[in-house]
Amino acid sequence: MIRVLVVDDDFMVAKVHSGYVNRIPGFTVIGVAHSGAEALRMVREESPDLVLLDIYLPDIDGLTVLRELRADVATVDVDVIVITAANDVDTIRGSLRGGALHYLIKPFSYPALRETLDHVGSLHRKFARLSSRTAAAQHDVDDVFGTRRPGAAALPKGLTTQTAELVKAALIEHPEGLSATECAHATRLSRPSARRYLEHFVETGRAEVRLRYGNTGRPERQYHWRT
Repeated sequence: MIRVLVVDDDFMVAKVHSGYVNRIPGFTVIGVAHSGAEALRMVREESPDLVLLDIYLPDIDGLTVLRELRADVATVDVDVIVITAANDVDTIRGSLRGGALHYLIKPFSYPALRETLDHVGSLHRKFARLSSRTAAAQHDVDDVFGTRRPGAAALPKGLTTQTAELVKAALIEHPEGLSATECAHATRLSRPSARRYLEHFVETGRAEVRLRYGNTGRPERQYHWRT
């Protein structure tokens, strides 16, 4: 479980965000702080894995909290996602330079938070796999940072990024796996189109195929997104 500290001066907003987090598999809220000083104290005492950090706090602002967390040897490993109504460029830039993983502008939907936390979960799993090695290869680094290097495989002719993201989302939403027919139904694509995208994900290592056996006939190919 990824342990989360929610920091927000509004008690109701903190309660809503905590409820969102607790609905997401693999995440649990271990505390709520309503001021910057309380957030710093709880991070040191509770050692959360992730902090959802508001900017507008009653004592010190969130950017100051972020800088103090990064300057403290005991708390430098904690991940931070900024969640705030602040949409000015200076605050966004300051959060990025302070080492925040992501920045969500209030108000936002539950799916937006879930997508962000799913990314955090993915990073944790990637580092867990890399921890058994003495060194990482460049493709491992690219995978962690989400970058594409020259020569990386692009979408084949006839496939579009928007539809690929649609098929990807359908697979992520169905961890039990989807057949090409089921994916076509979920995305409202034709079965041949859905299958082309699914097979592309398999060829590029982003999805895997397992055979699903029924009572009679040939086994059906079932596609699973690789986390």
